[in-house]
Amino acid sequence: MTLYTVLVFIHIISAIVGLGPGFVMIYIVTNAANMNELRHAYAIRHRLHIFVMVGGTLLLITGLLMGVINPMLFQMGWYITSLLLFLIALSFGPALLAPSFRPIKDMLDNHIGNEIPQEYFLLARKLFFYERIENAIFLIVIALMITKPF
Repeated sequence: MTLYTVLVFIHIISAIVGLGPGFVMIYIVTNAANMNELRHAYAIRHRLHIFVMVGGTLLLITGLLMGVINPMLFQMGWYITSLLLFLIALSFGPALLAPSFRPIKDMLDNHIGNEIPQEYFLLARKLFFYERIENAIFLIVIALMITKPF
């Protein structure tokens, strides 16, 4: 097995481990019926987010290393487009997701009572909107990696 083949293997496993949980993050919290369930659901999301971060980091590193080993990749449209889209999706974290999640976290930490406040649903809708866009970008990246159309 060559180093490149090992990197491809790690890249594919990283996509499964890193992107897979990201596609279900929204659904983990949508069925919560009260604040206790919602807090628990967000705790699960937090644990899954660790897989997303590690897998995403490995995806970027292995993808770039494959480009270093095979510089022709940097001339392929699908590779450049995938890399740019991936970086855009990664920027969603600090630019859109973290600021959208902060008020939800404050609510989870400070809300008294077991009823989910209506304000949560407005905040969650905004957060989930950005997460759905990010997931769509990741699906496009996956499609580009599989099909290599240009």
